[in-house]
Amino acid sequence: MTDPIRVTVWGENRHEQLEPEVAKRYPDGMHGAVAQGIEANLGESAVVRTATLDEPEHGLTEEVLRGTDVLTWWGHAAHGEVSDEVAERVQRHVLEGMGLIVLHSGHWSKVFTRLMGTTCTLRWRAEHDRELVWTVDPTHPIAQGVPHPMIIDEDEMYGEFFDIPAPDELVFISSFSGGEVFRSGCTFKRGHGKIFYFRPGDQEYPTYFHEGVRKVISNAVEWAVTRRPERALPTLLRYETEDFYNGHGYRGALRADAGEASE
Repeated sequence: MTDPIRVTVWGENRHEQLEPEVAKRYPDGMHGAVAQGIEANLGESAVVRTATLDEPEHGLTEEVLRGTDVLTWWGHAAHGEVSDEVAERVQRHVLEGMGLIVLHSGHWSKVFTRLMGTTCTLRWRAEHDRELVWTVDPTHPIAQGVPHPMIIDEDEMYGEFFDIPAPDELVFISSFSGGEVFRSGCTFKRGHGKIFYFRPGDQEYPTYFHEGVRKVISNAVEWAVTRRPERALPTLLRYETEDFYNGHGYRGALRADAGEASE
């Protein structure tokens, strides 16, 4: 029996504090709704905790991240308030093998843009658009048990061009009542870590109570786990000829005696 997946659900938690309608829509916060959906779908196979922006170190200390197999991320109004130190810490843990699920407006977070290396900008409109989420890779683990198409009656529109690197895998695309389309479910690998970006989930709509959306996020959590003996950054090592197993640490581009006068 494998150990349960250790999931940390991170939420900015600003709209819920400052906008009564959002607080009414998400009485336990958006992060609470995401966490509840994962717990409902994965049961005892996952242990879920939450963290928010206003906690010390945004709730993402070295100890917390070291004990996290998969991190989900939702941010919108306060991307700039996430400290560079914490963003770099999360990025390092992803490169070492932590899974990352980036939700909706998290596309513009420091964490996601650093990992993608692009602006991650797009077109958008918030006018109660209907969204159809179409599965383009029905064999993918994240797509299992998800309706095709998945109908979201109301949500914010995101449209192309979405300035991201070409995804490793495209799982979902979305179409909207205004005619726009969007790559709404994309996977990436960075270092030893796996990343899934999933579009639905604006604060103005109860999207994270949608059973299909919850199923996608839960599937993504299971998919994003990296199975390795230990978490570590990819390492540059020198290997002697015919020695395939005993690499040596990097000692610099110049020999130790470089620059010394020859006799």
